[in-house]
Amino acid sequence: MAVLSRRVLLVSRDEELDSLLAGRRIAAHLAELAQCEGEGGPGDDGPPPDVALVCDDEAATRRLLGLGVPLVRLSSGHRASVDPVADGALHRVHRPGWLPGPWPATPGGARTTGLLAPARTARGRRRGGSLLLISFWDAPAGEADAFVSGPLRQLAAEAVRRTQRCEVVCDTRVESVRDTLEALEGVRVRRAADTDIDALHAGTELLLATPTLGAVALAQARGAPLAFLPPLGDGQRDLADRVTQVVPVPVATDPRDPALWAAGQAGAPDPWSALDPAADDLRGAQRVARTLRQLSLAPL
Repeated sequence: MAVLSRRVLLVSRDEELDSLLAGRRIAAHLAELAQCEGEGGPGDDGPPPDVALVCDDEAATRRLLGLGVPLVRLSSGHRASVDPVADGALHRVHRPGWLPGPWPATPGGARTTGLLAPARTARGRRRGGSLLLISFWDAPAGEADAFVSGPLRQLAAEAVRRTQRCEVVCDTRVESVRDTLEALEGVRVRRAADTDIDALHAGTELLLATPTLGAVALAQARGAPLAFLPPLGDGQRDLADRVTQVVPVPVATDPRDPALWAAGQAGAPDPWSALDPAADDLRGAQRVARTLRQLSLAPL
């Protein structure tokens, strides 16, 4: 995804759920600057933008810095370590303030953002169905294949049985997921890059997601129920372990377990009430947007 106005270019990876959601949530706070697409970005012949946000894409970071564009480089997803970023970029790391450490040193003066919450945190009054939000980004191929051919179909079928319908959104492997689920009634498969995930979630009763910061931010900001799908890869396992130290998020090891679906029922307790309200104020996206405005007016 690359969206350009006269002043700001926003770059994120369509194939990575966290990157995509982070870019969109920050863009929502720069609406007054966004006017057109695809000019002056990496690979374009037009004039460079005045400022840029680059989510995760190191090649785009280096190209834009080479053009003299001041930029914020955001590491959007949970990593076991923080990768170095090209000199000259302001480095920000998406991390909720309440997420337990320990954390590796952040090279180059990287600063954490706090939670990147959706711009609109209200949930629909008439909610129904389940949303399965799946990130296959950087997942080992064997683990991803085993999940698609194994528990995914059972989970989707149980979601329809329990909640009447099931929306499945994934960043990659869309066709293999669609092939696996095509015979199930009440299931719709979507590509994350083509879907307004935050808006879709507002009308959904229960979110089941592979462990990603984008999904955690979505549920926390709305005080909404969340269950983790089986983690895919070490990064997702580490995030799930850290989150569940603080928040009672169930893990979908058995699709038939009633406890997995109880969180979506009326009167179920709010799992996010376990957090200290002062630990994270949900304004991470606004902070990054403010930094971009400041850079566009007075580049460092």
